[in-house]
Amino acid sequence: MAEEEKDDEYMVKKKPSLSKEESMSFNKNNKSKSKRPKFSRQESFRYKKLDEDTWRRSKGVHSKARKNLKYRPPKVSIGYRGHSDVRGLHPSGFQEVLVHNLKEIEGLDPERQAIRIAHGVGMKKRIDIEQKADELEIRVLNPS
Repeated sequence: MAEEEKDDEYMVKKKPSLSKEESMSFNKNNKSKSKRPKFSRQESFRYKKLDEDTWRRSKGVHSKARKNLKYRPPKVSIGYRGHSDVRGLHPSGFQEVLVHNLKEIEGLDPERQAIRIAHGVGMKKRIDIEQKADELEIRVLNPS
């Protein structure tokens, strides 16, 4: 029983090495994300077939939402954008690299980059990629 517990021991996931400025702006970005409103489609509250989770630009000529009137829900604009130095990073802080085969793992920086194995990769090749990533100490964002 003690041997089983050793096998199930939790391994801490690898963290990225960010500079002090990057980590500060990463934290600011996460705080601003929580304050960002949930943008919904125009009049999605009115019709069931319009999904409230999606957002589409209002295009009507007389549309109040397009004119961004105060009593309408907020519209997507550039002011809600995240900090430029951490924009496009994975929530873990790594830069995502999409990998299709073993050759694409070569030359990656394990301190700053993590891999995401592509959807079309089969199980056999996926296992090989994960083993190679473990050898090079590169974090896999979607392990099998």
